[in-house]
Formats: sequence, structure tokens, C-alpha cells
Amino acid sequence: MEITEIKSKLLLSQVLHHYHLKPDKNMRLCCPFHPDKTPSMQVYYKTQTAYCFSTNCPTHGKSIDVIDFLMYKEKCTKHEAILKAKTLIEGNHPEAPGGRSGLPPKSVPTSRTDLLGRMFTYFKNGVYNSQPAKDYLKKRGLDFSKTEVGYNSGQFHHGKRKDENLINSCVEYGLLLDLGNKGRTGNPAYRSFGKWCIVFGLRDREHKIVGLYFRSTLEKKDQRHFYLRDRQGLYPGYPSGETKRLILTESIIDAASLLEEEEINKKYKVLALYGTNGLTEEHQLAIKELKELKEVILFLNGDEAGKKAVEKYGAMLKTEYPDLKISNVEVPENEDVNSLLQGHSSEILTHLLDSRKVCDHFFSNENQLKEKEQNYPSPKLFTPSKEEIKQAAKRLVKESQKGLDTENPYNLKYSGKEAKYQIKGFKINQMDSLKITLQIEEL
Repeated sequence: MEITEIKSKLLLSQVLHHYHLKPDKNMRLCCPFHPDKTPSMQVYYKTQTAYCFSTNCPTHGKSIDVIDFLMYKEKCTKHEAILKAKTLIEGNHPEAPGGRSGLPPKSVPTSRTDLLGRMFTYFKNGVYNSQPAKDYLKKRGLDFSKTEVGYNSGQFHHGKRKDENLINSCVEYGLLLDLGNKGRTGNPAYRSFGKWCIVFGLRDREHKIVGLYFRSTLEKKDQRHFYLRDRQGLYPGYPSGETKRLILTESIIDAASLLEEEEINKKYKVLALYGTNGLTEEHQLAIKELKELKEVILFLNGDEAGKKAVEKYGAMLKTEYPDLKISNVEVPENEDVNSLLQGHSSEILTHLLDSRKVCDHFFSNENQLKEKEQNYPSPKLFTPSKEEIKQAAKRLVKESQKGLDTENPYNLKYSGKEAKYQIKGFKINQMDSLKITLQIEEL
């Protein structure tokens, strides 16, 4: 077997999986060739190479392929590394997640968590090969080397990637939609869910991918974003137990924008809501578990819906956690976190956060009542004397007599502000009745 054939068949992800090595979200890991407390090795699945930036590494700043990796890891000769590579290729080693395709191995039953985790790795690798995805992320001010994001070209079930087990699993969990007819090749036709979308992973308490969020790069007004069926998980994940200050954003892209800011990451944890009505039960349970939490910061959009959401969720959180500090970041009209990042330097986000206002009083009925009492004090009660009552009665009689004409006792006349009144009659023909006529003339 030639070296070129070995490199084409043995993926770097398989080698890493063989040694139980797993890159972090930035595709970095602690170098296995020397003592390394901070990840110094960068993995490049696109080129199937790795590079260690440490000066202590025996690779001495050289980019290494799968054979080199085996040679340095086993501390053997290149010939021995080639033999080891052949063993890995010919042996019964399952393909590891994160390979060139990143897809689940063929003919192996796949759980939802396993499938979504491996598919998300495949989508992440897809960003490197997609110029539209790179252009879209750049336009949104996001750096895919910092943010764990993927791209779905909708091609994972075609050509060499075609696998019935994969297709069935994707149909079961909603990544493929069975159209119920045959394609040009005579095979069943499918539509890829979230095609041409960038993809974000939603994670459970164990930090496993249990849901996916798709954001269209085409920006169609009626098809901008989608959640995979049976939505589960949080973005970027469950906040760590030591969280003291938690920022809630209105969208996942807003959260991703904040996560790229190192200064913000040092001070706060971030959690994305799923829209203005998207504070789910799972969000609430995650917040409830944060025993050291001191403050929740609402960093929602600067439109009417965002402002109403601040009132609604702020009041709800204050009721649930009366000792918790609730604050609000005042976002400019019709702006959001991501749009601010597109039109300004990143310092605007830290400035707005630093200028946030505590809004506990806005959600407290007790404080509202106190504020009303301060602005509208109760009137002082007094008891008038007998003389004051007598004088007031005289004034009322005098006022009532203005405009009253009693010259004709059978035709009383009174002129008011809006009409003239005449009361006619009073002649009594029978002792048990009295008939009068009331005439009203508008002025």
C-alpha cells in the first residue's frame, strides 16, 4: 500500500480517536508529544494535518500528517508508523467522529445524540469548504475559527456518502424529509432540512449535542431560521455552576456574537433565548440550578417586542428569585447585539453592558406603590366648623339662583351654560295630580 493511498484511507480523526484524543470547539488539543497544560496543537481536518505551536514540541514547528502523527506518538521510525497505519486501515476500527466526512459509520445503529453529534462535526467541517458560509459569517461579524458553527450544503446523503443506515436515522430525527416519490436515479427522493444554512449545536447538561439550530444564508424573509424537530438543549450550553452573572440574549447569533468577545467572556456567562417568547422550561431549570447566581442581565433587541419581553421575563424572574439582581441593557432603537457588532467596533457591546440599568424597581409592586405615594401624597383631612358650613350653603344657593327667572310663578325660566329651561304649569285641577311642561332649548 502506497503512502498516498494510506493518507487517502486513514483520516486524522481516526488516529485521534484511536488515542482517545478530542479537539475542543476551536479544533485545538493539548499536544500529546510533550507536557502541555494549555492546548497548543491545532487540528486541520480540511488538509488532514496538525500543527503544534509550542517550542517544546519535538515536531519543531513542522506540519504533520497521519503518518507523522503515528511516528511521534509511538516514538518509532517512519517505516513502523506506516505499518501501524496499515493496521488501523485494515483493522476493525470504527470511523471516529470528525473525519473528512464526519458522518456516522455505515451499518451501525445510531441514537439521536450520537447522530446529531457526528452530523454537527460534519457540518463544522463543511464551513471550510463553503465560500457562501464564510461570506455570510463574515457579514454577520462572526469568526468561524472562534465560534463553533457549521454549514449544511444538503449533500451529505448523496454520492459516496450515501448510506441507508444514515438516511434512515436522518429521516427518523428530522434531518431528511422523505418526499414520498422517486428521484431521477429511481431512488427515494429526500429534502435536506436546513439546506444552505449555517448550523449551531444545542447542548444538554452533559454538553452533548441534542438539538440543532439552522440560520439561512439566503436571508429569505419567510425562511430565515429553523429548529430541528423536538427541540432540545441550550446554546451555547448549560451555564457552569459557578456562574454569578448571566446574560440572556434574544437569539443564538446574538449569543455567539457576545461569546467571541474575550473581555465579556471573562466577566459573564451567556445563554440564548429562542426569541421573545423563547424562555423555555429548560432555560428556567438551568437558571434554577445556578446556586451562586447574583445577577441576570437582559440583553434583548431594541424594538417593541424586545422591550415587552424585558418587562415580561424581568417580572417573572424577580417573582421567582426576589433576591436576584435583574438588569437591562438599553439597546438602540431597532438594533440587536449582532447588528451593533456589524456597524460598530466591539467596544460598543462592553460599553452598553457597563451602562446597564438595574430594573428591580420596575418589576416590584411594592416599590411601585412607594413611588406613587411619593409622587402623589394623600390629601390631608379636615373638619369644617358650623360657620364654614353655613357660609358654604349660602354660596351654593346664591350660585343656583344665577340665571333663574321667577317673575311668572307659572313659567319658571333658567339659563344654563348649554341650554335654556322653562317649566310651565302648576295649575291644580285635582288634589291628587300635578301636570307641568318642561321645555329645553339648546344654546
